[in-house]
Amino acid sequence: MNLDFSAEPAFSWYVVLMAVSGIAMLVAAATGLGSTARDRIIYAVVGLGMSGYAFYLLFIFSGGTYHMFFFVFLLPIVLLFQAVGAFFRRRRS
Repeated sequence: MNLDFSAEPAFSWYVVLMAVSGIAMLVAAATGLGSTARDRIIYAVVGLGMSGYAFYLLFIFSGGTYHMFFFVFLLPIVLLFQAVGAFFRRRRS
């Protein structure tokens, strides 16, 4: 396992956030947080990609270069706003 918060904290936190965001996307796709079928498919594809990349970095990656996608840090916030908005839209109707 490649998590070592004392040696490479930025890499370790990135992998953790990537995994959490990927799982959140998959949960959003499974629970219907996306209002349309297209949204749910996009959530599932992006969630699988993020979870897969986190798995790769965590267990297979052996050093060298890796790509850091900064939307990983914003994604949980966006999902939270979308969930709250969907809750209030459903409650209003």
